[in-house]
Amino acid sequence: MQLLAIDLGKQSFHIHGISNDGEVISRKVTRSKLEAAVQELSPGTIAMEACASAHHWGRRFEAMGFPVRLIHPRFVMPFVKGSKNDAVDAEAIHEAALRPTMRFVPVKTTEQQDLQMLHRIRDRLITQRTGLINHIRGLLGEYGVVIPVGAVRFRKDIRTAVVEAKLSDLARQNFNALIAEFEASDKRVAEIDRKLIAICKTDDRCKRLVTLPGVGPVIATALIAAVDDGRHFSSGRALAAWIGLVPRQYTTGGKPRLGGIGKRGNQYLRRQLIHGARSVLIRIAGRSDRRAKWAQNLLARAGHNKTLVAIANKTARIAWAVLRSGEGYKTA
Repeated sequence: MQLLAIDLGKQSFHIHGISNDGEVISRKVTRSKLEAAVQELSPGTIAMEACASAHHWGRRFEAMGFPVRLIHPRFVMPFVKGSKNDAVDAEAIHEAALRPTMRFVPVKTTEQQDLQMLHRIRDRLITQRTGLINHIRGLLGEYGVVIPVGAVRFRKDIRTAVVEAKLSDLARQNFNALIAEFEASDKRVAEIDRKLIAICKTDDRCKRLVTLPGVGPVIATALIAAVDDGRHFSSGRALAAWIGLVPRQYTTGGKPRLGGIGKRGNQYLRRQLIHGARSVLIRIAGRSDRRAKWAQNLLARAGHNKTLVAIANKTARIAWAVLRSGEGYKTA
């Protein structure tokens, strides 16, 4: 058997393949029997959707000696025939994997998944912390107390504002509980930031990435978690497109039409790179090097937001070159 497609689940899996004799093999297997079934069929390649647990099973099958191809679910969907079920999904994965132009997702290492988990936890905590700040500010506003916008000002002024406000005992207790919840989230984020900084100091790839303007430990470790050493991308342009830092294109009849950036791509990396571009844009005002002049001219011509995306795009391209070359960033 040249190719075996597996529709992943938690306890039950469906496999689909075509034997060397042309017989279609399609059956359901339990979690405990999946590896034995794969070993028995001994396929040349295993294809799966890049969904929950796909990287875990990819590593298991690669350890067994089978090449693994992971496909984004969006590219499998066009091959689904009729009503959706596990057998149909497995067949669709098989069909998609046979396409000569299909794009595949590389299997992540456990180190990459560990880093990715840290970033996901951090992102969730920051979202919850921001929501909590807005919640507390809104509730205080009902008592005539206005806290300036921003986490830094909030962190500095909130306890003083609650003490000085003429609140009832019940209201003061509720606000103190909310503030304690905010401080706990703040502490968790700071702990994760310290872990990311420590990881960045021990990883050679991160050390090279942080030499780029606008790249710190958060962006550097996020890049390592997402793209490893960049070998799966043919160029920096391909990496920037994968992140989603290029305009949407609608071309027909040979007439290209470019719009703004879309919502596809790695949204977390895109957001972090654009935040890094903000810091770069702030610092180039009084500089005269080639990159600063390029950004200043683009800012005058295209405006603030497009300049941020352009800087983030350039940073992603340079990051790919730094990862692939093994050298640090060198200013022109």
